[in-house]
Amino acid sequence: AVAVEAASVTLPSVVATYVRDGDGEMLAGVEHLDRHEFGPGRYSVELDAPVKLYVLVDGPTTVETKSELTTVESVDGGPIRVGARSFHERPEATITTTGEPYDVMTAVSHLSSSLKTTSPERSFPTLRGHPPTIELGDELHVPDHLSTPDTGIRIEVPADLQHVYAVAPLAFYLGAQVEAGPVPRLVTDDGFEHPLDGRRGFPSEVARVLKQTFLLDCVTRTEGLYTIDLHERREVERYVDLDFADLYERPLSEQLAAYLGVPFAVVEEFVPEWKQTSRVAASPENVELLPFLVNDLAVVLPPEGRSVTPSEAQMAAIDEFTRDTFVRSTATDGAEASTPPLVQPAQADSLEQVWAGEDAPIGASKASVRAFRNRLDRESTDGDIDIVVVCNDDAMDEEGDVAEQVYGSRGDLPFDVQVYRNLSTAALRAVVETDVDFLHYIGHIDDDGFDCSDGKLNVTELDDVGVGVFFLNACRSYRQGMALIERGAIGGVVTLTEVINSGAVRVGKTMVRLLNQGFPLRPALDIAKGESIVGGQYIVVGDGNADVVQSEDRTPLLFEIDDDSGLELTPYIYPTRSHGMGTFTHLPVGEPGVNYLVSGPLKTFSVTPEEIESMLSVDELPVLFRDELLWSNEFDTDRLR
Repeated sequence: AVAVEAASVTLPSVVATYVRDGDGEMLAGVEHLDRHEFGPGRYSVELDAPVKLYVLVDGPTTVETKSELTTVESVDGGPIRVGARSFHERPEATITTTGEPYDVMTAVSHLSSSLKTTSPERSFPTLRGHPPTIELGDELHVPDHLSTPDTGIRIEVPADLQHVYAVAPLAFYLGAQVEAGPVPRLVTDDGFEHPLDGRRGFPSEVARVLKQTFLLDCVTRTEGLYTIDLHERREVERYVDLDFADLYERPLSEQLAAYLGVPFAVVEEFVPEWKQTSRVAASPENVELLPFLVNDLAVVLPPEGRSVTPSEAQMAAIDEFTRDTFVRSTATDGAEASTPPLVQPAQADSLEQVWAGEDAPIGASKASVRAFRNRLDRESTDGDIDIVVVCNDDAMDEEGDVAEQVYGSRGDLPFDVQVYRNLSTAALRAVVETDVDFLHYIGHIDDDGFDCSDGKLNVTELDDVGVGVFFLNACRSYRQGMALIERGAIGGVVTLTEVINSGAVRVGKTMVRLLNQGFPLRPALDIAKGESIVGGQYIVVGDGNADVVQSEDRTPLLFEIDDDSGLELTPYIYPTRSHGMGTFTHLPVGEPGVNYLVSGPLKTFSVTPEEIESMLSVDELPVLFRDELLWSNEFDTDRLR
């Protein structure tokens, strides 16, 4: 913290702002285009910027947000103290464990050492912290300085990896010890017991307990540091007989007993759509994935799915092939041999699904421990955001032209965008090996590598790469994408089979705009693949939370407009790595001052054409209208009248 001689502090953006008195009691939440004046006293103003800031002012104070500014002013012109708090986004230590279930139980029990509190505020992503990493080794070793919270809660499960993996997120969130027991159950020191092998089955019951506890923590925390008006609290209070003010002051074990005394069916519809479901094989190697899955509060399930052939995967695109035979591949045969073994994971009740197994998943992301470790090893950029677009086929210039126009168009961020066409193998190798935040490749890829003007560049022949995030918009780019991950990349989008050019262009153009607006890889692809029948051939490999830039609003937003019967608008909010499950937001629609938990579709609102026109004029964002993806700055509101 520092003291500065200044009459005011101004940020060049609008951020969530909270004003507290000298005792820490919240006085106001400052919304967009809002102004609050406070008389004599001491005030602490919290500014939820990418680096959280705290401004301490003695004397009369004014806090105001305008179109692009947030200002804290000392009316008397006295000194202003400014403090900053970083977020715990990197593991503090590494736990080593064998693959033996008892050792893994100990390792999992120590993931909760990163929790900043055991109060309901741990439902905020910034107060959970990144768990320590886990490495598979010859013996168990937990660093001495890792201490777990004393919550008086333990989870008993049979001593096998599948059971231990499934309870890892719940144990982390509850600060619970994982121990061996004959039947799965949750137990507290004060005598409460809850079975985890109910009629829904063990994995489903564990997920239910996690979701219910999390939701009710989000509701209870409105009695704590952030006394906001939360939509989910309004809804839940209508159906449950819980004294949230009293619950907030009680120990976690007592809160848990009260929460689980409510039938899940009563609150199920108010649980925000879960961010991620991960299907994890019970192999010792996958223990290293757990900290990264837990960091997302992912539901962990067994690897349920069915094997499919490349021919089956392409069946949906047959009609399109008959209309457009230009594919992004130079291969004339051997498609089956060059396509990895494919699996269709069972459907999951979440925004995203991750597959941690040998095969390449259709409709899910391919998890990679190496990708997550690459993110931790990669230094943060302090300068420009380096974006490279490579178009190695003149016939695909349309996508390259759009990429050149869109990437870097946000004036609030420092972009350095380079566009290359028809690179040689040496030139493309130089691009791949240079430290680049994002690579968008447009062209052909086959078993021998990237198609270049003088031959092929095969990433498997390189020692390491400098690319961070990538989009390989070419046929069967999966193997080259995984090679980038194994050599230093964080995450990317690839194709599993051949894709016809017209469909690839539609997917590519949409991905460009979504990534430029701050959508992470997974939600960007989920939206973009709906633009073409070949969209199902694309998957994310590595860390699907990876993004090119941050969203201006912290969490990316999509509006769905329905005019079938009246005019209705549904906002979709997408959590990110920095603003994950537990983040709340307010909307430019509905009752002023009401906040919503982030993740998936929120409430559907009845609106007028004038209200939609006003909302769409504020920022560029995707709009889904009559099954067509449009953009707010291009949307013709006359279609609504």
